[in-house]
Amino acid sequence: MENWSLISLCVLLGLTSRWAVSFHSYSGAGKPPMFGDYEAQRHWQELTYNLPVHEWYFNTTNNDLNYWGLDYPPLTAYHSLACAYIAKLFNPEWVELHASRGYESHSHKLFMRATVLFADALIYIPAVLLYCFYFCDGSPKQKVATAFCILMYPGLMLIDYGHFQYNGVSLGLALWGVLGLGLGWDLFGSVAFVLALNYKQMELYHALPFFCYLLGKCVKHGLNGQG
Repeated sequence: MENWSLISLCVLLGLTSRWAVSFHSYSGAGKPPMFGDYEAQRHWQELTYNLPVHEWYFNTTNNDLNYWGLDYPPLTAYHSLACAYIAKLFNPEWVELHASRGYESHSHKLFMRATVLFADALIYIPAVLLYCFYFCDGSPKQKVATAFCILMYPGLMLIDYGHFQYNGVSLGLALWGVLGLGLGWDLFGSVAFVLALNYKQMELYHALPFFCYLLGKCVKHGLNGQG
């Protein structure tokens, strides 16, 4: 019971700290003509909602690639589309084609911050907790302390909740991949890492360990047999 209380406190502090950072301004606020990465993420919601899929990555009359062209892999695009559908329910002006360019308001900032927090709570935070309790050495309290240190890492928190990005999604998916491989669920781990790679190309940095581990396991089991 005590361990569950510590875990709950750990998660609560992680979420509270993230939300506290989000009250600050974001990259490019009030700075036309580009308005920073916050506007890039909003603009991608606008594009994916209003344009057909085959236009998302190409320069067209309605898609000026010089203005925050969509340059992340397809899973990011579909994530933007999902957020856009929700945004449309709150305020259609947030994703109105062309007219929403550079849109800024307190309510929209609250919505965008909430999408990052929800994504972390759904993908990144559970992966961190499971990783620490399955693969970290030490007592339960030491594992909670490790999870707390990871969740409170200021670099990721400031980039995602201050500057404004969704790095927790790709890192969380990659960590789910590590969990899968570590537990012997190679197919699950591979799928999770492919999703991470299809969310953000930054995950190429982590591709070599996954490749070497899986190749080594194939060789160990025999290339003509189970491997």
